[in-house]
Amino acid sequence: MDKQKEQRVVDTSVILEDEQRAEITLRPQTLDEFIGQDKLKENLKVFIEAAKKRREPLDHCLFYSPPGLGKTTLSHIISKEMEGNLRSTSGPVMEKVGDLAAILTNLSEGDILFVDEIHRMNHLVEESLYPVMEDFQLDIIIGQGPSAKTIKLPVPRFTLIGATTRAGLLSSPLRERFGIINHLNYYSSKELEQIVRRSSSILNIEIDEEGVVEIARRSRGTPRIVNRLLRRVRDFADVKAQGKITKAVAMHSLDALEIDEAGLDQMDRRILETIIKKFSGRPVGIETLAVAISESVDTITDVYEPFLIQSGFLARTPRGRVVTSHAYNHLGIKNPGTSKNQGEFL
Repeated sequence: MDKQKEQRVVDTSVILEDEQRAEITLRPQTLDEFIGQDKLKENLKVFIEAAKKRREPLDHCLFYSPPGLGKTTLSHIISKEMEGNLRSTSGPVMEKVGDLAAILTNLSEGDILFVDEIHRMNHLVEESLYPVMEDFQLDIIIGQGPSAKTIKLPVPRFTLIGATTRAGLLSSPLRERFGIINHLNYYSSKELEQIVRRSSSILNIEIDEEGVVEIARRSRGTPRIVNRLLRRVRDFADVKAQGKITKAVAMHSLDALEIDEAGLDQMDRRILETIIKKFSGRPVGIETLAVAISESVDTITDVYEPFLIQSGFLARTPRGRVVTSHAYNHLGIKNPGTSKNQGEFL
């Protein structure tokens, strides 16, 4: 199961080994280079400029969105704009308060601490983080029982940037301590086309305009997938088309990767077809669906569902997941029509 997931081209929850170096190369360095999320960028520019004028650290930031939309990239950009060092970690790594203390004591004034998947942080570590975020001091308990003492350890003034794919799992006390909270949206086709042009220029890939459009429209609104598909299509072009990406080359390459014109891959279509064929299009509970396709509930809700719902192929109802008429049309399956079970979704 894990092996299959790692090989899924459109899975944005993991960065494939061969693209880690490429992602660093393609990562925008400034807000002006960052394509998309225009309202978020404009606000960040104001907040950063104001913080620099006051000679204060930027307020703590929380970014939430599905994977691959630019949360990590924004943390790197903020660190450069604020001229501070970036220290990166993740929620599951910080299992004990001592792990948090080790990180905080190595920070300098104005540094940026980026915590990915912050919703998975141990609750004891999270509670220890509250006074750090508010007063820049870490409370450390020494000893046990009646003789225990609390030492307040001063921490350099820094900016915490939290990133999460599941904002609903964040506790209210933690969420309320972030001064800047932003949601990253899926990207439009035009924005993805700009990313294809920029990345192909950096990687010296020859591509025509129709090839740009074809790759962008199959990229599921996600920059990480855009760059991944661009590099895979380049492989096909180098072997079969003298290195130039045209619409025909892009279509042949993406069809070979089993990514259709809507950006759906084999697993996406399997989910939709399972609901239609195994359950006659009736609403299906998430646990039942997970068993039917041999996947975990979390994988379905975190990895597969967001894009299917965003694109209008799948809908959540009080009775379970249902496919929409858009999904029937896309899969070329006859729509049985409206029924009491399916209602307005068909």
